[in-house]
Amino acid sequence: MPTPDFIRELRASAGHQLLLLPGVSAVVFDDKGRVLLGRRADTGKWSIIGGIPEPGEQPAVAAVREVYEETAVRCVADRVVLVQALRKPVTYPNGDTCQYMDITFRCRAVGGEARVNDEESLEVGWFAADALPELKEFALFRIKQALTEGPAWFHPTIEQ
Repeated sequence: MPTPDFIRELRASAGHQLLLLPGVSAVVFDDKGRVLLGRRADTGKWSIIGGIPEPGEQPAVAAVREVYEETAVRCVADRVVLVQALRKPVTYPNGDTCQYMDITFRCRAVGGEARVNDEESLEVGWFAADALPELKEFALFRIKQALTEGPAWFHPTIEQ
């Protein structure tokens, strides 16, 4: 994922130290119930679509923007699926370290044709929920939660 300008500016003074950053993920379904996935250019692995909101950008707007930028699919965010601080920081090849607070949205496709729309994806496509390619637990858990009709998932408070 290309680094947003505001993060490059932060890195100029923060160096490689850990940054806590917001992240959004989108589990997008079409009218056939298929899930939109992208094969990431940075890892070569299939995943749900996601990214980083710009300063002042609402999370749902960021999720919808990321879906369009990466796949050319137009969608609307229907509901929050989960909110989760990712347990492990991510260290990028250049040494930058980030930890993400992810907000995942269930989205509904409303237009566009799925295709690679930027340099972040090698492939994009629609997959039946029972015929997904190999995915990390991160994406599988979000798809599972998006398929439920329950309230948004969050990690319960630890009793002290």
